[in-house]
Amino acid sequence: MLASYAIVVRRAAVPTAVGALLMIALSAVLVGTKGLIGALIGVAIVTAFFGISIAVVGRAAKIGPPAMMIAALGTFLVKVVALMFIVSSLNGSKAFSNRDLGFTAIALILLWSIAQVIAAMKVKLLYVDPVVK
Repeated sequence: MLASYAIVVRRAAVPTAVGALLMIALSAVLVGTKGLIGALIGVAIVTAFFGISIAVVGRAAKIGPPAMMIAALGTFLVKVVALMFIVSSLNGSKAFSNRDLGFTAIALILLWSIAQVIAAMKVKLLYVDPVVK
């Protein structure tokens, strides 16, 4: 289970990294320095959040599929609360573009999720434990 999870993560990380670079470049060109800073903050938030998920769920994968599900749901709940706190604390800042931060974060979250679903569909996962004789 752990090996297939690592494959899915790697296959989802590459398009997300490319998307991050594109969002940073697009924000810098269209909005300027404030857009660049906003996009970089958005990339940092998404990277930190998905990095935490990868670490926690990867560790839980060593235990088994039920532990992976509990870890994934638990980290999701913690990330939602943390994101609400971060967004509320950054609200109203004039040092960067809040709109670019939001668009970058949403785009990368969607890109990561879509890439992860596609990668998981392509990896042949066993849904029953093979019997070893």
